[in-house]
Amino acid sequence: MRFRILGPTQVVLADGREVPVGGPRLRALLALLLLDAGRVVSAERLIDGLYGEHPPRGAANALQSQVSRLRQALPAEHDPVEFHPAGYRLAVDPDDVDAYRFERLAEAGRRALGDGDWPRAAAVLREALELWRGPALADATGAPAQAARLDELRLAALEDRVEADLALGAQSALIAELRELVVAHPLRERSRGQLMRALAALGRPAEALAEFEDARHTLAEQLGVDPSAELAAVHLAVLRGEERGSAEPVLPSQLTTFVGREEELKRVGDLLGERRLVTLTGPGGAGKTRLAIEAAGRVDGEVRFVELAGLADGSDVPQAVLSALGLRDAGLRAPAEPGWQTTDRLVEALAERRLLLVLDNCEHVLVDAARLAARLLSACPALRVLATSREPLGLAGEALCPLSGLTVPPLGASVLDADEYPAVGLFAQRAADVAPDFTVTPANVEMVLRICRSLDGLPLAIELAAARLRALSVAEVAARLDDRFRLLSTGNRAVSPRHRTLRAVVEWSWDLLDDAEREVARRLTVFAGGATLEAAERICGLPTAEFVDALTGLVDKSFVEMTGGRYRMLETVRAFCAERLAEAGEADQLRRAHTAYFLEFAWTASDHLRCAEQLHWLRRLDAERDNLHAALRRATVAGDASEAAGMVAALSFYWWLRGMRGEGARLAADVLELLGTEAPPGMGEEFALCVYNASLAGSGHLPSLGTQRSVIRSLDRPPRQLFLLYLSGISTGPPSGGAEDVDALMGELRRLVGPDPWINALGAMGSGSALMWSDQRDRARAALATALDGFRGTGDRWGTMITLGALGELAAWQGDPETAGAHMDEAMGLVEALGSAVDQADMLRTRGEIRLRAGDLAGAHDDFAGALLLAQRSGAPEFVASARLGLAQVARLRGDLAAARRFCEEALTGGLTGWYVGEAARAEIILVLKEINEAEKAGAPPSAGGA
Repeated sequence: MRFRILGPTQVVLADGREVPVGGPRLRALLALLLLDAGRVVSAERLIDGLYGEHPPRGAANALQSQVSRLRQALPAEHDPVEFHPAGYRLAVDPDDVDAYRFERLAEAGRRALGDGDWPRAAAVLREALELWRGPALADATGAPAQAARLDELRLAALEDRVEADLALGAQSALIAELRELVVAHPLRERSRGQLMRALAALGRPAEALAEFEDARHTLAEQLGVDPSAELAAVHLAVLRGEERGSAEPVLPSQLTTFVGREEELKRVGDLLGERRLVTLTGPGGAGKTRLAIEAAGRVDGEVRFVELAGLADGSDVPQAVLSALGLRDAGLRAPAEPGWQTTDRLVEALAERRLLLVLDNCEHVLVDAARLAARLLSACPALRVLATSREPLGLAGEALCPLSGLTVPPLGASVLDADEYPAVGLFAQRAADVAPDFTVTPANVEMVLRICRSLDGLPLAIELAAARLRALSVAEVAARLDDRFRLLSTGNRAVSPRHRTLRAVVEWSWDLLDDAEREVARRLTVFAGGATLEAAERICGLPTAEFVDALTGLVDKSFVEMTGGRYRMLETVRAFCAERLAEAGEADQLRRAHTAYFLEFAWTASDHLRCAEQLHWLRRLDAERDNLHAALRRATVAGDASEAAGMVAALSFYWWLRGMRGEGARLAADVLELLGTEAPPGMGEEFALCVYNASLAGSGHLPSLGTQRSVIRSLDRPPRQLFLLYLSGISTGPPSGGAEDVDALMGELRRLVGPDPWINALGAMGSGSALMWSDQRDRARAALATALDGFRGTGDRWGTMITLGALGELAAWQGDPETAGAHMDEAMGLVEALGSAVDQADMLRTRGEIRLRAGDLAGAHDDFAGALLLAQRSGAPEFVASARLGLAQVARLRGDLAAARRFCEEALTGGLTGWYVGEAARAEIILVLKEINEAEKAGAPPSAGGA
């Protein structure tokens, strides 16, 4: 028999049939005996468990009667209930009782967890938890202590199982379960910490930080204590980004198996353990990228992969690294302080971060890539760099791992011998991908060896050759390669290996294409970063059916790769086909078609960025970023002023939302050089947006546009980019006349634009902010409420977030911390949806100021510390300064004037001169420093009431 007390008491026979035990009193008796299965339980203890503090007269006889009934209920052949002078004993194996079995399995799972055997721990703990059917000892109300002990063990086992699942990477599946667990047991800090870690690992740190805040309030209100050191450590790890999926390398997924290179893979792994800069060198097509991906995938810790092949200019290398790290380019704007560049923001973001940075395809931006690697490695002691390039970076301490072709068998090798060589293994695997019946046999081994040797064992060349087996036999492939390479094999040895081998392979593959495939192949080279089917079809200009057939043929023949719904070319193939485009005289025609398509796309997307589809279109713009910027650069170089300035205008809101203000400023400055010092006829809006975007990087002497009102009045048509007004305010500051001037300006803009809900919301937000600072709080709240309704109505999360932050501050000023907290909670949720670490830092800073005003110094300190860490990781100097100012205020109110002074002095360094918001922050810091000086002279700190 099996006995169950983890839920209602049950007795189950070996065949699965349940034995009816009787009424509640009888089931309670059985449960009490099962708690000490195999041991004698005293009569007094059983009476107490059955009847409590007021047993009936003749309780001993009543107990004896209950025992007799229990014996009758259980199968006669077992009769496990025994009488003893001291009481009664249930003669059963403890392992037949689910509670004992549960404790044994839970302990085994805990040991496996401690040993790091996550799969076994998860499996054993699941088996233990599946024994539960309800509350422990549901029928034995007289054993509350034992029931509580079992329930506690169950929660501990559940948390252990969650810990194992977290280690196995099941964060996404755990969120709902952990939320339910936290709601049911709000004081259990381990569950709360696990939820925070799971959220952070999924890239949702704002939610994780919100959970900590909820735990802090709950513990304070119900127990009067602060979070434990363990939970505080999880909180700090989330702030530092150490829990944000750091164990998951961010690497391109691979669709094929990795063949060969085991020796090189081991060498790279050993070098990465010893050196901080390792460079894989070799000719194009040698497999440097694939080896780097495989090696990085075996490294413990955080990895970020940076693809440099699509860059047209070496100055964009730091921006590419910034994007790969998931960091925004700047906060409100890139500062004008000389010397502060994207590289400085990277240094600040990576200063204490343990990371492997993979820089792929450095050869065409070698000088800039080397300069960036040197700067980062010297300033960031926990950073390692793995680079791929056709030549070394040339830095001190660089460890090189040269790659050539895969090893090929010697002449006369047998089938058995040939299979052991990586070049043959790669050819056989890729051939089987297109011709499933293919194997290396005695009949074809010589031809396979001939192919591999003719291609010098270069992986890309072998893969291209193997792909031809879809249409040709091995003999035909071998014959064609031999014909093509006869002259090249004895030609100019000074020519690069890529041109002696890969160029020949691509040229031979080109000969196999039909006319339509060649036309599509050369025209696809106009794209940067790949293309969607729609974009490729529109720009290539072939009839639909003919285009689809040609594109399919190119994919089949390995000229084009299709991943994630996008079509891409290998760089070697793309370079070859670009030459064919120039030879056909189509380069300028295709450039113009590409620019026209993506200018139209940029404007369409920009209009949707103010709507409910905002996140969807942000993702679409992210996917096309390389194409958009390539189109802008090409138009600028070609002198197409209208298209170049139009692209700047169309991308302005996107750059702002994605934090690419520094990169956008550089692109806009290039266009300004083309436009000159005055707006060309009919381009007033585009010219103004170029000036405003360029000003955000502190560019040199820019054309003066005058006030916001003069810019609006100068427009000869309604502005298409409605973000123009906000951007002008950030660049030059708000109207000097306060809310009235804002309203007048919005009136002029509405006359130009017509009725537009988003513009109305933006105007109400501007008026509300101006009214706040002029201390007209009731009017400010009404205007901001109008703005909030307007932004919510349009679906714009960014506008909603900014307005909620202002309403939160206003509520705090008016002594309503509950409303302020609600506004900030909603704003933080929107920041998370937008994926903006910089705006998250800003919202944390805002909430810190609200808490500071309310006298919650501990909460304010946590928020300012969190904002500082996020701002440092994002390289946003203005928020670094404002967070340090907040920490200074907290220290000042706590009486630690030395710390307050130190924070203020640190806040004054970097990025606060020469621009509107920075100068305002600088003035506030200097004011606080004066207050600290006065307090030091007085010999006593100010009271907390001065917050």
